[in-house]
Amino acid sequence: MFADSAKIFIKSGKGGDGHVSFRRELYVPDGGPDGGDGGRGGDVIFVVDKGLNTLNDFRHVRKYVAKDGQEGGKRRCHGKDGEDCIVRVPEGTVIKEAESGKVIADMSGDNQREVILRGGRGGQGNMHYATATMQAPKYAQPGQASQELYVILELKVIADVGLLGFPNVGKSTLLSRVTNATPKIANYHFTTLHPNLGVVDLGDGEGFVMADIPGLIEGASEGVGLGHAFLRHLERTKLLIHLVDAAGTEGRDPVEDIYTINKELAAYKPELAELPQVIAANKTDLIFDQEEENPVERLKKEFEPQGVRVFPISAVSGQGVRELLWHVNNTLKTLDTKTVIFEKEYTPGLLSPNLPYEVSQADDGAYVVEGPLIEKMLGYTNLDSEKGFAFFQKFLKERGILDRLKEEGIQEGDTVRMYGLEFDYYE
Repeated sequence: MFADSAKIFIKSGKGGDGHVSFRRELYVPDGGPDGGDGGRGGDVIFVVDKGLNTLNDFRHVRKYVAKDGQEGGKRRCHGKDGEDCIVRVPEGTVIKEAESGKVIADMSGDNQREVILRGGRGGQGNMHYATATMQAPKYAQPGQASQELYVILELKVIADVGLLGFPNVGKSTLLSRVTNATPKIANYHFTTLHPNLGVVDLGDGEGFVMADIPGLIEGASEGVGLGHAFLRHLERTKLLIHLVDAAGTEGRDPVEDIYTINKELAAYKPELAELPQVIAANKTDLIFDQEEENPVERLKKEFEPQGVRVFPISAVSGQGVRELLWHVNNTLKTLDTKTVIFEKEYTPGLLSPNLPYEVSQADDGAYVVEGPLIEKMLGYTNLDSEKGFAFFQKFLKERGILDRLKEEGIQEGDTVRMYGLEFDYYE
């Protein structure tokens, strides 16, 4: 079965812990610290695979975990970095945070590779903490914690034109005639259970990509049947072709069908109903009764005053099809050619303001600031760089940590300790 959405769990690697050790050499009884740094944890990276066109693989494997970084070693040995976890997805996959539904990344256009979760930074070994007053530090920085997240993957096909219509109006037949796609064709409802993409080649470099969106039913916008799963594939299209059974072979009213589908589009996402539209009145080869008003003329009277062109065609014989395709091709040239890319709304790993911290005073008079907020901030910040240290100071001020220290009675020249790191406090 075709799968165009999946929920999976992803987790980056934890950073390796820094190591605590001291040089032990002959005739050097009191060697200095030589504990090495831990390795970086592996990232979770999503990559577009042009050979994939469904999310079927994610029905069987729902957990993707990168490797942890290795702990640092003696003699300043750096721990090995953790192996990245590469997740391959089809082009057009949108990655969303599962709880909020916000977009993390859209794997489309130029965005063929995206680091979704970064591995934890390796902790520094005790060789970094030697000072004039502390020559034998017995502390090493722990590796930064891993990140984990449940994400929703949604495949939204990338096509210029969406082919719409109720079940059994001939969409698959038309697509197989005008493109290189080979959809299954049969005379029963819901033959198509997933979107079929095909390239319409009109020659001399002219053409476009068309997607046959599975047969919609009334209530699709409310999730009836497979409504939501199908409608999401229209979100990137630039133009819609309404295919209707002009001959009414199953007793359907083509005018009513178009209004019904437009209503579903507007209910799902109003912008879809505002896209340029063309009506393809199919099965004209089966119209024999001339006593009543010709259904094609009825469609033209109803919709052409609204600016929607009507083309009588026969997907079986090919009559009128070329005129339809050239009109669509020329209309597309007047529209924006860029692929619709969904903007990032959520960045994993940003520090939550709700993470706690504590301020206390140690026996030696130093002020100790600890807690998940501090540990996570130190893991993200490079204090060895001027820019990193400036961020660190700004962070302490904006999160109210400096105000909290003042409440505790800190004075200029006092020591502030954060997970083995020590700073002198000055206004």
